[in-house]
Amino acid sequence: MKPSPPAAGRRPRVGLLGGSFNPAHIGHLHISRLALDLLKLDEIWWLVSPQNPLKPAEGMASLADRLKSARAMARGRNLWVTDIEREMGTRFTAETVKALKGRFPRHRFVWIMGADNLIDISRWNDWTSIFETVPIAVFARPAYSFRALVSNAAKRYARHRLNESRAAALVDTKLPAWVFLHIPLSTVSATRIRGGTRSGR
Repeated sequence: MKPSPPAAGRRPRVGLLGGSFNPAHIGHLHISRLALDLLKLDEIWWLVSPQNPLKPAEGMASLADRLKSARAMARGRNLWVTDIEREMGTRFTAETVKALKGRFPRHRFVWIMGADNLIDISRWNDWTSIFETVPIAVFARPAYSFRALVSNAAKRYARHRLNESRAAALVDTKLPAWVFLHIPLSTVSATRIRGGTRSGR
């Protein structure tokens, strides 16, 4: 699937969901459907990372296999699966969002992630520039939400947090801006799927 051409006179509203997708699963689809609805987005791009710098290469399926998995899960649902990070040569999220804004200047992007990533984002390369480059939507995840809301990033950008009732306005809000959405998510994870596959479940 290729990105939809923008309608005349309007700028596409696009969510960016980055990850290893090792493999893609129903949780990715669930968060994408919620984002399309709650953030009033036109589409979601799944950015399949060649290699997450914070994850070990051991146990990581090939990029081709992970793309195949993601495309099978995302087919026909306003989702675009891409390895554009490989194409652009970006390794870190901060680099990727800046490169995407340069390549698609008319698009209005939102970075989408789960609460577990809000806990860890302060370990990411040049992490504060991500908040300064794109608005961020954080979705609640079981067992992570409390720690996420007291994380370094949440504290640093506390006064820039939107009330979730205003989630649809996030894409148009002056940066930095982020929202935490208390929406129950699927408990399925790639780790659990890989474990079940190895044990024959």
